[in-house]
Amino acid sequence: MNIFLVFLGAGIGGVLRYGVNVGSARYLPGAAFPWGTFAVNVIGSLVMGLMVGWLAFRAEASWSMQAKLFLATGLMGGFTTFSAFSLDAILLWERGDWQISFLYIGASVILSIAALFAGLAWIRSMV
Repeated sequence: MNIFLVFLGAGIGGVLRYGVNVGSARYLPGAAFPWGTFAVNVIGSLVMGLMVGWLAFRAEASWSMQAKLFLATGLMGGFTTFSAFSLDAILLWERGDWQISFLYIGASVILSIAALFAGLAWIRSMV
């Protein structure tokens, strides 16, 4: 059941992400800037903060694990994984591990971009 809830939430989140990307391409100026991804990352991080804050401080007892899996892991994961990245960085910061938080942020961004570059270069070398 849990896998189905994550699957369903991720599907809905993916459709929402697609809608934001299509809408931003249609209504926002400058095709050279990735407005859709930018909007999804910022909106997703805001919604994740609202949701986690609500669950932690207002509704923890009343929300089931299934609801959390559907909303946080599924819906938000399908919409943007940047919100999970942002949450992890903030949780490290709030625990007082600000050095690890900065290391996590820097390493995630740099290594992710480097890994994408390496993947592209690898495939290009084979084609």
